[in-house]
Amino acid sequence: MASRSFAVIGLGTFGSTVASELARFGNPVLGIDTEERNVARLADTLSEAIIADGRDEIALREAGVGDYDVAVVAIGEDLEANILCTMNVKVLGVETIWVKALNRTHHRILSKLGADRVILPEQEVGQHIAQMLHNPLVRDYVSLGNGFHVVEMIVSDRMAGKTLTETELAETYDLRALGAMRGTTFLSCDDGTLRLEQGDNLLLLGKRAELRRFGDAMRLGG
Repeated sequence: MASRSFAVIGLGTFGSTVASELARFGNPVLGIDTEERNVARLADTLSEAIIADGRDEIALREAGVGDYDVAVVAIGEDLEANILCTMNVKVLGVETIWVKALNRTHHRILSKLGADRVILPEQEVGQHIAQMLHNPLVRDYVSLGNGFHVVEMIVSDRMAGKTLTETELAETYDLRALGAMRGTTFLSCDDGTLRLEQGDNLLLLGKRAELRRFGDAMRLGG
């Protein structure tokens, strides 16, 4: 896969984590922040790290932000700077723009400005943690949009020994099994004959309510 280039503006905890991980994956990454210490901390990690103000369109233009494939506006508590920076990278013609939002109202504003993806990190992480705390069988999950999620669920003793057909995933819960991991081995679930073992990791596709109902049934019985 060809690497894409990223400009990350705002190198606080969130922005520096995103920038560092993108660089670790081998992507060219430009980091921008107004604080010298934040820039210095990533100078040896990123392709380039400079001191500049995201509110200054000329500064961003001179930094070459418009030449990057993706801009990530990760400016934290300064609402004005966050919005102005989003407007600037849009004017500079960056193809894809992701922006960190502070709240729901801010989210709506950024969406109106044309951000491709608006992130509420604290809320998204909180929802993620709550889901896993609610049901210890859930190892991880990913939202696919339109109400659909993929959940990685540990096979409990209630599920162990059953085939996928016997779990009535489709008939009772309107869910689809995408596959299962047994140790490091991927097991196909296409024909429904896979017999589950306790500790298998089952990948399920469906809507949140059905996934929750199935998870509760496997955890509590029913």
